[in-house]
Amino acid sequence: MTLWERLPGETWRVALRALLAQKMRALLSTIGVVIGSASIVLVVTVGLTGGRYVMEQIQGVGANLAYAELKRTGAQRTGALSDEMTPADLEAVRREIPGVIAAAGSRDLPMSVVVEGGERAVTLIGVTEGFQQIRNLLVVRGRYFDPDELASSTKVCLLTEELAAVMFPAADPVGMVARIGDLRLTVIGVFKERVSTFGASELQRESVLVPFHLLRNFSSTDFIKVLYAQAESPDAVPEVTRALEELLRSRHRSGALYQVENLTGLLAAARKISTALTLTLLVVALIALGVSGIGIMNVMLVTVTERTREIGLRKATGAPERTILAQFLIEAAVISGVGAIGGVVLAVTSLVLIGSLLPAGLAPPISGLSIVVALGASAAVGVVFGYLPARQAASLQPVDALRYE
Repeated sequence: MTLWERLPGETWRVALRALLAQKMRALLSTIGVVIGSASIVLVVTVGLTGGRYVMEQIQGVGANLAYAELKRTGAQRTGALSDEMTPADLEAVRREIPGVIAAAGSRDLPMSVVVEGGERAVTLIGVTEGFQQIRNLLVVRGRYFDPDELASSTKVCLLTEELAAVMFPAADPVGMVARIGDLRLTVIGVFKERVSTFGASELQRESVLVPFHLLRNFSSTDFIKVLYAQAESPDAVPEVTRALEELLRSRHRSGALYQVENLTGLLAAARKISTALTLTLLVVALIALGVSGIGIMNVMLVTVTERTREIGLRKATGAPERTILAQFLIEAAVISGVGAIGGVVLAVTSLVLIGSLLPAGLAPPISGLSIVVALGASAAVGVVFGYLPARQAASLQPVDALRYE
C-alpha cells in the first residue's frame, strides 16, 4: 500500500493547499457559483410571492364564488319578464343547493348626483343580505347596513371612497344627506372593495349602495341582476356552479339563457401562469449556474496544465489515478460548495432584510425546497464540470508529466 493510500486525508490537505495557493482564482470562480445559487433561491421566492399575490387578488374579489346573470343574445334579446331572477330564486339557492353557505343578489341603476350645482353620473346598487360578506367589502368609515335596514326600505346608503371625496370634499360624509336623483339618502358609511375589480363588476368607482328593498320600491321592479352563491370550500365550487345553473333552468322558461360562472378557471389560469413564470426564471438561473460551472472547468483545466510536473511527481511516488482524480474533484467541489452556501446565505439575508422593510403579512416566503435545490445544483456543478479536468490530470503519464516544461 502506497503512502497516498495509507493517508486518505492527505488528498484533502493537498487539494485545500492548492486552492489557498491560488486564492484570487478560486475566489472569482466561487463568486460565479454564489450568484447562480442565490439566483435560484430568489427566483423561486419571486415566483412564490408573485403567485401568492395573484391568488390573493383573485380570491379577494370573493372566495369560493359562483355567480349568475341573465344573458340575452340574438332572438332572445328582448326576453320575457319571467326570465328575470328574483328574491325567490335567491331563497331557493340558499335552501335547495347543498354546500352553499351564503347567497346574495344585487341590481344596479344609472343615476346622477348633484355636485356643486351640476349633475354627475353614478351607479345606484341595491344589495341583499350577505352581499358584504360575499364581496369582501371593507367599510373604511361609518358602518354597513344592519339587518333591519336590509329588510326594509330605510333611506340610508353607503358611498364609495371616490364618490364620498367628490360629494363631501371638506366634511365627514357619515350622517350627511346625499341627493341621488330624486332620492334623499342618509350616508351611514364609506366603503371600498378589498381588492379592486376596476369596474369589471357592478361596483364602479362612483357607486352608491342601498338596501335592495329600497331600490325595489323606487324602481317598482323586483328583479335581481347578479345572483351570488358562496360555496363552503374551493372543492365545492364546481358542483355549486352546476347546481345553480340547473336550479335557474328549472325555475324559468326553457328559452331563458343564464351565464353562470365562477373564479375557479381564473384561479387555475393564474396558477399555470405563475408556475410557467417561475420555471422560466429558474431555467435562466440554472443557465447562470451553468456558466459559472464552465468557469470552474476552465480554471481547473488551467490548473492542471500549470501543475503537470507536480502531478507527474506524485504519480511517480505511488499516487494512483483515483487519488489524483479525487484531488481535483475535491478542489472543484470545494469551490462550488462554498459558493452554494455563500449564495444561499446572501439570498436568505436579502429576503430577511426586504421582509423587515415591508408591512406585516407581505414578507416574501423563504422556500426550503429552493434552498435544497440551490445547494444540490451548485454542488453538482462543481462535480460535473470538474470531472473533465480531473480525468485529464489522472490520465497523465508520469514520464510525460515529469518532462513537461
